[in-house]
Amino acid sequence: MKVYKSFDQINQDLKILKLQQRIDEEQLKLSIKETKDSFAPVSFVASSVGAIVQKTLVLKAVNKILGIKKVKVKNIDDKK
Repeated sequence: MKVYKSFDQINQDLKILKLQQRIDEEQLKLSIKETKDSFAPVSFVASSVGAIVQKTLVLKAVNKILGIKKVKVKNIDDKK
């Protein structure tokens, strides 16, 4: 427990605590806004498209490195 020697020290600590409380409130507001934004439909679409594009690029890069090519399968109907 802190021991105060003057009212000025108490007042200074109270000011600091009030400022910290305001900072905490603003951080909470920002966190709530970011959470709401992350659940927006546009955000879901953008993240889904980004994930698909990223996986496609990685797959193409791996295929190119490993030399994997698409295999064409002939249908039985094509022989007629």
